[in-house]
Amino acid sequence: MSFEANLKQANEALEKLNNQELALDESIKIYKEGLKSIKKARLALEKAKLEVEQIDE
Repeated sequence: MSFEANLKQANEALEKLNNQELALDESIKIYKEGLKSIKKARLALEKAKLEVEQIDE
């Protein structure tokens, strides 16, 4: 999944968590999914940063 797709998925999770009618179990599930998406996006960003740094060398 691309950086943009992971970021979009994390934002969607955040929007869902703003729903005060969610059950605790569902909130935890959505929170974990959001964290996974953020981690994947962060890794993709770090990889891109390293590639740019290698180009600059």
